[in-house]
Amino acid sequence: MVRRPAVAGVTLVELLAVMAVIGALVALLLPAVHQSRAAARRIVCQSNLRQWVLAAHNHASKNFGYLPRRGQGSQPTKILNRPEDWFNALPLQMEEHPYLELSQLGLIPRAGDNSVWICPEAQAISQPTFFSYGMNMGLSVWDRTRPDHLERVGPTSTMVFMADAPGPYCSVWPSTRPYSPLDRHQGFVNIAFLDGHVNSYLGEDVGCGVGDPGRPDVRWQVPDSPWTGPQ
Repeated sequence: MVRRPAVAGVTLVELLAVMAVIGALVALLLPAVHQSRAAARRIVCQSNLRQWVLAAHNHASKNFGYLPRRGQGSQPTKILNRPEDWFNALPLQMEEHPYLELSQLGLIPRAGDNSVWICPEAQAISQPTFFSYGMNMGLSVWDRTRPDHLERVGPTSTMVFMADAPGPYCSVWPSTRPYSPLDRHQGFVNIAFLDGHVNSYLGEDVGCGVGDPGRPDVRWQVPDSPWTGPQ
């Protein structure tokens, strides 16, 4: 009779040791995976903002250099029927439906939608309208006869056009009030400038939830504008 060689078994201690090693590796890898996914969502948000700035330039080129209106200011957005407001004027430059049409069709973009309207980090709120991006509240205010001109707002590389918004407001301004830009990217906020570039800033550095610190490289106020901020 031919004897088969004995097969060594795995002891309970060895099995527990392997499981401990696997658990340690998972604990080390999960934060990296989370960071990678957060970075990817931030990049998608920045891409959305660049598309909005490009649409603003296309709009200006067809309107003698004038930008769209900002929409409502420091009040939650209820007026949707003005074609000059950015959320109705700019989608036409991207072959998208104006916000008014989306509202009438019951198709307002919401948190979680894969859309140029929506930041991937946006959180759902119970509000009839929803804007995960807001135009600079200081640009093209309705208090003035005409909207702002692209060539009369100072350096476009430092003039804010759009930023992450909290939801109820279509325009944003650094403030302690709820229309302040939202630093939802792990404490960072994405800001798009009129020259087309987008940067991420620590919310506290640009006044999210505090107030405009007056940085020369992140300008909200239009030169010589009688509108100096929400009251």
